[in-house]
Amino acid sequence: MLDTTPEGIVARARNDGRAALDEAAGKALLAAVGIRTPRSKVVADAEAGALATREMQGPFVVKVISPDILHKSDAGGVVLRLNDGEAVAAAIRDMAGKPAIAAATVEGWLVEEMVPQGREVVLGGLDDAEFGPMIMVGLGGIFVELLRDVSFRICPISRDDARAMLDELKGVALLRGARGELPVNEEALVDAMLALGGEDGLLVRFAGQIAEADLNPVIVSPEGAVAVDARFILAANDRSRTEARSAAPPALDTFRPLFEPKTVAVLGASTKDVQIANTFIRRLKAFGFEGSIYPIHPQAAEIEGLPAYPSLGETPEPVDYAYVAIGAQRIPDALAAGRGRCRIAQVISSGFGEVAEGRELERELVEKARAAGTRVIGPNCLGTYSPRGGLTFPADAPKELGRIGIVSQSGGLSTDIIKRGQWRGLRFSGLVTMGNSADVKPHELVEYYFDDPETRAVGLYIEDVREGRAFFELLRHHPAPKPVVILKGGRTALGRMAAASHTGALAGDNRAWEAMATQLPVALVSSVDAFIDALLALQHFTLRPEKPTRSVVLFGNGGGASVLGTDAFADHELVVQPFVGEALARLEAMGLPPGTSVLNPVDTPVRTLQEKDGLIAGEILDTVLRHARPDAVAIHLNLAAFVGRGTVDPIGNLFSMIEEAARKHPGTSHMALAMRSDGSPELDETRRVYRARAAAIDLPIFDEIPAMAQALAVVGRLEQRFASLGRRRRRA
Repeated sequence: MLDTTPEGIVARARNDGRAALDEAAGKALLAAVGIRTPRSKVVADAEAGALATREMQGPFVVKVISPDILHKSDAGGVVLRLNDGEAVAAAIRDMAGKPAIAAATVEGWLVEEMVPQGREVVLGGLDDAEFGPMIMVGLGGIFVELLRDVSFRICPISRDDARAMLDELKGVALLRGARGELPVNEEALVDAMLALGGEDGLLVRFAGQIAEADLNPVIVSPEGAVAVDARFILAANDRSRTEARSAAPPALDTFRPLFEPKTVAVLGASTKDVQIANTFIRRLKAFGFEGSIYPIHPQAAEIEGLPAYPSLGETPEPVDYAYVAIGAQRIPDALAAGRGRCRIAQVISSGFGEVAEGRELERELVEKARAAGTRVIGPNCLGTYSPRGGLTFPADAPKELGRIGIVSQSGGLSTDIIKRGQWRGLRFSGLVTMGNSADVKPHELVEYYFDDPETRAVGLYIEDVREGRAFFELLRHHPAPKPVVILKGGRTALGRMAAASHTGALAGDNRAWEAMATQLPVALVSSVDAFIDALLALQHFTLRPEKPTRSVVLFGNGGGASVLGTDAFADHELVVQPFVGEALARLEAMGLPPGTSVLNPVDTPVRTLQEKDGLIAGEILDTVLRHARPDAVAIHLNLAAFVGRGTVDPIGNLFSMIEEAARKHPGTSHMALAMRSDGSPELDETRRVYRARAAAIDLPIFDEIPAMAQALAVVGRLEQRFASLGRRRRRA
């Protein structure tokens, strides 16, 4: 008996060696999961086609069924609006004579009822190389062909996700009754989206088996949603069966030797020349590493004033962390020599999977390290920086333990992040360079930071996430995820699969990352400066999912700067709304000097800020927080305007006022400061001094108003994502 379950339909196509389901099988698959399709019948010839119409209601459509024809319309294999059986038979005879069809293997003809008019929608899916199944929705016709008006999500999606996808479409008003037309049955469309990409949807059930799916078009009307055409491309190899993995030990236990090593082995230091490994030993000493350092060298008795040992298996104590900078060919055996006595090895050397000839060597490296009980970070990286463990690879890195954990696939960029972040007030709980990520994957270190009580937020510089599905599931299911900021490299060069469908063609190189940032507490940024600014805000702010940041009070000196600042916040969908009511009345009653505006932006010239020895700012802040209660107060100061303007330091007093306001109105508003300089060494140094003072009161300082606006926008989006995640978990 023919198996008509979804599994049976897909298995039959695979057993027949098909690269795709024919349309009849595709529609049977949809019907099996509750997605409506037109009434139809597969016939063998023109005469059978005419007979089939007696059991259906016209008008009719006829389509060729052939494993050799993927795009039927291009081959002339689709005829619409046929009124009766005679017209159906004539259409089949005519199509059979077309060159592309005559040259193909024809397995039959699909005769079906035409669906009444409605709005055309495209539903689709693909098996993303990094993140697994993804779903797409878009408006059909010109909207998907030319305007690319589509929305993507990583599966599985929830009902809220499906509705949010529709909200993102530029033409969504056409579904909701634009120009007096009746709105379509949007819930029926959402049901179809869930049947395709929900928790038990086709794309999830057949992950690794369905490479691409196209339901194009789906006709949506007030009566419901009907899939008129269905195309399912099967994966060349069934990737749905994966090896079961044993439960991993807690991430805190696995990576504590990396962030808090008591013993460090160094492979690659020389007695003659200053190699990178020698430099690493010297920087460890200068940074204040308090544990034991064991240089590993086959002949030397001493290196950098320390006793040397022939191998990892011969050190006086087991090794927590090994820094490996020897020739690539020697490394697998060097790690194997540890024989269970080395917990983590970070391989600095290149010559592995980043070049074609090194891929087999990289596999050997991982295999021998695992056999020896060693986890490998890298290869092809620079090192790890951990203030708590006294571990560093850059020179003169800050020694204070901070709140920001970093994972980076670029060593050189990591040095930029540490040093540029240092001058901007950023402090780190750790930073690990990953290189090729041959063994330890980025998501494993993200999990460590999630579990680490010292870390408040996580930053990733990523080019190839490796095991992206595991990364997505970690963010979805971790009991206490933390905000993640991602600086994505190679956004336009991932080289996705050759697309055989609209969905594949529209997926682009960055759609999965953008989708993840709409589904989970993740923010994408596009520059190192934006990365540092966002993490700086997260270092100091406690996120408020119950009150996502949107309304902002802009307060500072410089009318033009305030106007441009208002525009900058609007660009990031944050609102600087003029005061009304009690807040405005109380600010006006303060009788501030001429030239002051209290509408929001609150424009306070230097003369105003010098009132009451600079303490007037405290009264303004108290009034704003008490009566306007904005989501954020964004303060901006032009340092050059204060030069030579009296003996009072209104900026110094402002810090005291901000600290006092935060104490009196806890949790009311995020407060941030843009401290603008003219670029002179004197003012840049002044700003640096103020940054140190601001850090003590958890006040982030930005160089310009637009940077502050962008960072606050990131905070607001993350708060929204945490709120959405909380709602989803409560419903579950």
